[in-house]
Amino acid sequence: MNVVVLGATGSIGRQTADVVAAHPDRLRVRGLVAHRDVDGMAALVERLAPAWVVLTDRDAAARLQVRVPAGTVVDAGMDRVIARIQDEPPATVVAAMSGFVGLGPTLAAAERGHRLGLANKETMVAAGGLIREAVRRGGGRLLPMDSEHSAIFQALGEPARPFRRLIITATGGPFRGWDRARLAHVEAAAALNHPVWRMGRKNTIDSATLMNKGLEVLEAHWLFDAPLDQIDVVVHPEAVVHSLVEYPDGAMLAQLGMPDMRVPIQLALTWPERWEVPQAPRLTLAAVGRLTFEEPDHDVFPGVALARRAGTVGGSAPVVLNAANEVAVERFLAGALRFLDISDLVADVLAAHTAAPVERLDDILAADADARAAARAWSPGGGEGRRRHG
Repeated sequence: MNVVVLGATGSIGRQTADVVAAHPDRLRVRGLVAHRDVDGMAALVERLAPAWVVLTDRDAAARLQVRVPAGTVVDAGMDRVIARIQDEPPATVVAAMSGFVGLGPTLAAAERGHRLGLANKETMVAAGGLIREAVRRGGGRLLPMDSEHSAIFQALGEPARPFRRLIITATGGPFRGWDRARLAHVEAAAALNHPVWRMGRKNTIDSATLMNKGLEVLEAHWLFDAPLDQIDVVVHPEAVVHSLVEYPDGAMLAQLGMPDMRVPIQLALTWPERWEVPQAPRLTLAAVGRLTFEEPDHDVFPGVALARRAGTVGGSAPVVLNAANEVAVERFLAGALRFLDISDLVADVLAAHTAAPVERLDDILAADADARAAARAWSPGGGEGRRRHG
């Protein structure tokens, strides 16, 4: 099976490399895509021997060119990413580029009819309808790689059974149980210290604010045709139950396992087969001891409520939610915002937006650009998160 990895030098990309390297007789990487991590890409080329790689940063691609063997073609620029995906014979494309930037390549993979392993929730939040339609037209397959959505996919079965609720689990992040006063002066280093998962910087901050669960609610809406009021979030700090499905008779099915992304990554590559994952630790329930659950604190961490608001409004509102959040996280990591400003910024930009239909990619790109401009211009204390998020 041929594999192409978008976002190859990120957390999901590196763990995909682990999965492929564990099954060299059955999986082969054809192409790798990243932004500008020359050292990371050079190491992956040495390990996986792909036919081609693309760095979207042209200067970085030029530096990489002299570090790879002659058998690997090096391209530069997002236009070459799209072209490579369109020209590639049938493959599984791992969509793991961080943020909205992954939308173009993900759509290209769907339209080409590739099997699409989705690990980029932002593209589904902003353009879920377009991606689903592109998958339908292309005749490919969309399989979730996020641990929560993979768990729901497994619990629903195939074909999916009618359900009453989808229940997405959250660790609660590094600040679970904190109040707003305690969060007022936290710094980026503390927010990046996740108690369970090791992820990219943007996803880790989203976990600290619980916006990642808001984005996952919207992603689940598109992936599983689930009404928003049938998708719940529960805090589960042990991160052993990866999500649950409640059925009409009251029974719940859950997928359990140690927190290791290589399991859902491999499942998306090999479904419906289930292979050994030699690197992943096995779950021993007696060693875990107990599993706990609690309601999220939506007053302190309003990310889920903001996402539900955007999803209920629909149209361009989820695009704006995602764009504003990406800018807010960037500004926080750069030291230009406080931690609590992140959700205030998103709330204000979302409240100021007049939602419009999104029927084409251009509609999404325009809403994204407008929201990013508003988020970059935002200053603390203006709308005060529209009086603490409505």
